[in-house]
Amino acid sequence: MFVNFLRNNKVVAGILAFIRVYIGYQWMTAGWGKITGGEFDASGFLQGAVANAGGEHPTVQGWWAAFLEAVAIPGADIFTFLVMWGELLVGIALILGVFTNFAALMGIMMNFAFLFSGTISTNGQMILLTLFLLVAGYNAGRFGLDRYVIPFIKEKVTSKNEESFIKQAEAH
Repeated sequence: MFVNFLRNNKVVAGILAFIRVYIGYQWMTAGWGKITGGEFDASGFLQGAVANAGGEHPTVQGWWAAFLEAVAIPGADIFTFLVMWGELLVGIALILGVFTNFAALMGIMMNFAFLFSGTISTNGQMILLTLFLLVAGYNAGRFGLDRYVIPFIKEKVTSKNEESFIKQAEAH
């Protein structure tokens, strides 16, 4: 019942638009600051996360630290690029309300990665708010560009499937 309310109510769509823009602004400013600051390098953060996996009260679990050591630290340049531009693009997409669900999913994945790496900050709050966007589905982008983009894509995909079906039927 609550999920249906989140997915179909137009008043909720307006509230979700405010949440979406708020979260988008947080992502966009974080990404823009990293891109224009010229000093962001994920390797220091990653090494710090691995260091926090040890000691009496570790803030990073061993399995995550192993992933960071084996994958993320050797590919720190790629992760630096992905974090900077990922934050910026997720923010822009959420603010504009375009591909809202995909942007929210990528944002929540980054939030979880940051939490797994031992940061606290606003990640928990952003995860909670983003969950509402994800559960709401299309309604989260109703008052954004998704209102125009999603029907356009559905129309193109449906027409291509129909054309393909007709061609297959004519071949038989």
